[in-house]
Amino acid sequence: MQFVYDKDASSPILIVEDETYKYLFRARRKKLGDIIDFRNLQDDKLYSYKVMSIDKKSASLELIYGESKPVLPTKDLTIGWCIIDPKNIEKTLPSLNEIGVAKIVFIRCAYTQANFKIKKERLEKILVNSSQQCGRSSLMQIEFSQSLQDFLNKYPQSHLLNFSPNKVSANQDIDSIVVGCEGGLSKDEIKLFTQEKTVGLNTPTILRSESAVVAVASKIIL
Repeated sequence: MQFVYDKDASSPILIVEDETYKYLFRARRKKLGDIIDFRNLQDDKLYSYKVMSIDKKSASLELIYGESKPVLPTKDLTIGWCIIDPKNIEKTLPSLNEIGVAKIVFIRCAYTQANFKIKKERLEKILVNSSQQCGRSSLMQIEFSQSLQDFLNKYPQSHLLNFSPNKVSANQDIDSIVVGCEGGLSKDEIKLFTQEKTVGLNTPTILRSESAVVAVASKIIL
C-alpha cells in the first residue's frame, strides 16, 4: 500500500472510520504517534498525518505536512472499450490503471449484449484500491458512449484495433483507440475507420477483448 485514500485528505484534522479504520488499526495495527500517508486523488499532493487518538470505531489524525508528489501516466491515452461482461471489465481495470491509461470510454456497440450493465461507482472503488497499491496519484477517468459514432464525434482522431498489417508501435502518435467487444465490431462500425486509422497487434492468435485492451495499452504507453 503506497498511500491511503481519503477524499478529505488535506484537512488539518482527519477522522478515520469504517473500512479505512479497520484496515489501518486492525489489519495494519497502526498505533499512536505513527505517521500515515494519504492522498485525496484530486491533487498531486501526498499528505502525511500523525495518529493522535484511537477509539473503538474511529481515529483522529493530525496533518504534519503535505508535498507535491505526482505519480502520473506518461502518455495521455483514451481507450474506447466496447462493453463486455462487467465481471471481466472489473478484473482487467486494475491492470489498465497501473499501466497508466488516462481514460476509458465504455461504448455500447452493435455486438454488446443488452443485459450488460456497468456501475460507475463500483469501477471507481476498484480504481481507488488499485491506485493505493500502485501509487498513482490521479484517478483514471470513466465515461460512457451510447454508440461508436457518438464516441467518434467526440474523439474523431481515434484509431481502431483490428486485424491489420499496420502494427501498433510505441512510436505512433496514438492518443485514442477503440477496442471491440467479443465478436468484434459490425461491418458498418468498421467502415467508420480508414485503413490508416486501423492498427493491429503482432500476434497470430485471436485475443479476448480484455487481453487485447491490456496488450494495446502496454504497447502504446510503456
